[in-house]
Amino acid sequence: MAAALSRALKLPGKKGPDLGEYDPLTQADSEDESEEDDLVLNYPRNGLGRDSRPGSGSSKLLGSRSGRHVGARGEAPDDEEEEDEWRERQPGKGKQYWGHRHSGRDRAGDDGGGPGPLGGTGVAVHGTDAEEKRKRTKRALRSALFLVPLFCAALTVLLSAFLIPCQNAKLQSRRQWEQALGAAGGIASPPLALWDVDGDSMQDMILGVTEETNDTHPTQGNKVYSVVALSAAGGHVLWRKVMPAPVIYIQSGLQYPSQLSPVVLLISRSTITAINGTTGKTLWPVLLKDIESQAVLLPDLEGDSVPDLLVATLPADKASDLSLSMISGLTGMKLGRPLSFNVTAQGKLIGPLLHETQQGAYYILFGLGNIEAISLCDIYLGATGQKPVSQSLWRKDPVLEGLKKSNSSFININRGVQPVDLMFPLVAGFGNSHNSLDVVSNLNSSRSDWVLVYTTRKLSVLKHKDMRKEWTFNAGPIHSQPAPGHFNDDGVLDLFIQSSANGIMKAQVVDGASGRLLWEAEFVCPRVRLDASAVATSAGQSAVLFWASEPIRAQKSVSKATVAPGVAEGEPLIRKLFLFYPAYPTILVELMNTTDTAVSSAVSYQDRQKDATYMVVSLRPTPESRPGAWMVTSMSLRAAVAKGRLVRLQESNTTGQLVQADEFEANRFFRRLTFKHQ
Repeated sequence: MAAALSRALKLPGKKGPDLGEYDPLTQADSEDESEEDDLVLNYPRNGLGRDSRPGSGSSKLLGSRSGRHVGARGEAPDDEEEEDEWRERQPGKGKQYWGHRHSGRDRAGDDGGGPGPLGGTGVAVHGTDAEEKRKRTKRALRSALFLVPLFCAALTVLLSAFLIPCQNAKLQSRRQWEQALGAAGGIASPPLALWDVDGDSMQDMILGVTEETNDTHPTQGNKVYSVVALSAAGGHVLWRKVMPAPVIYIQSGLQYPSQLSPVVLLISRSTITAINGTTGKTLWPVLLKDIESQAVLLPDLEGDSVPDLLVATLPADKASDLSLSMISGLTGMKLGRPLSFNVTAQGKLIGPLLHETQQGAYYILFGLGNIEAISLCDIYLGATGQKPVSQSLWRKDPVLEGLKKSNSSFININRGVQPVDLMFPLVAGFGNSHNSLDVVSNLNSSRSDWVLVYTTRKLSVLKHKDMRKEWTFNAGPIHSQPAPGHFNDDGVLDLFIQSSANGIMKAQVVDGASGRLLWEAEFVCPRVRLDASAVATSAGQSAVLFWASEPIRAQKSVSKATVAPGVAEGEPLIRKLFLFYPAYPTILVELMNTTDTAVSSAVSYQDRQKDATYMVVSLRPTPESRPGAWMVTSMSLRAAVAKGRLVRLQESNTTGQLVQADEFEANRFFRRLTFKHQ
């Protein structure tokens, strides 16, 4: 009773049909009765028609309900008259709204608005149909709101699944090409460098070429020296620059603040020429005599915001002293005079190389078989008579200065009697792209440990902090520069080395932390001296690309001979490019095979495609006694691995099923292997 009274007080009252006034109790009873009537009116929603309901009680109840509503509407003329008067006073928009409302109500009354059961039934049916239409409309809208985004998402996924592989395949096909560059002119290993010179985000190849011509006129000679830029997409020639002398080094990566185009250095025996990498036009030349080394990127000595350069000069007879010359990286002008050093000749020229200590002091490492160090500040002071502009370049390292002898201006780094044949920084991917003037690459190189290769078939690592030996590894005659990479999970760079003797090439992996042997395999010697390339992968460890011939099985005994085992006298030697990954030490992937002689190679990365490109310069044999032809080949590593052939290094003692399962797992792994920048 209290609830009924509460609802009556909150809700507007209802006029009684006889009293003509509001009765809250009648209103409460009416609401209870309306709830019962609603249960009856909801039958058609459950699929039952009004005529099919059994019994007369329900029909009577429905009739009384409908009659009461219509009667209530008809018994309120005063309200309707007031409503009509208010409607006439409203603007047109209100009249239209109320007009529609009343027209709908009038139509409802005409169809069955009179009192009695039939009139009540007509109103109920009309209201139910309108409600059903609204529900159907809501369901349609909900379905559309669900299906339209679902269709758009499915379409996007299908388009992405179709277009992205097509784009990747198109890019892979653009990086698969071969270009002939004419007859070879006798250079054993043409210089090359990689840099994006056409702005397509792909590293192009800049190559020094010496070609033979048919012109035998004595005043002109029969050789043409040039530098060619080849596009990474397709291999077409971007520009060609004819040179007066053969180029021995090409270096890229130098940048000017006022110029967007990269700067490329072309170094011959007597000239250093800076050119615009996009057009090939000359920016500046500088004349020097007896250039023997690449240019070393120095810090900015002049304060012009451009790094400066240093080169070593040495006469061919090596009777004179070794000299270091500095030039401006912006204008090419010589910085002071060449600084000569009385260095005892014991072997090949080492360096010069830039070394930055933990205290931020800069030193130049160089020598002839031995390794000496001298402060960059002392070199600049001796050449120009003044100190560098930046005071940060005046620093000296007390640890290295403590190694200097009292009667010498040098710091002796190689404190043994074994001559050094090669020295390079222990940096991942060093030498792959030949970007020796890139600021970031040089920064990493100058702050790293150093690898020494001795003529006595030894290999050692010097620590960066104090330039002392960390470990030494005894190897065979190392004929190419070792490749640094991560071949285990300790986070320390390891070394992949190649040595050859008596027609057998041995490939080995040396642990960078301890100097112990991690892996080795023997192959028929390919008779090429080409550096291996370590490539970083998404799997965590590095893969190695190297050239060899047929692998020698571990069970077979190999006799020492001057002719490579397995190769008949007079037959062409098949050279193969292999990929080695340390997780599968007994399986290699053969990427290609050829009778060409590979002489230079480089690796570039495509981060978006998670791929890498391997470029190789080869000398293709020609019939009779004519010179061979220069061939440049580019390949996508992912495409080459997917088409490659698995080669097992040794015979397995397990059953055939286990061997097949192992090869199946390895094949699936290599097909999913992707590559990333070091």
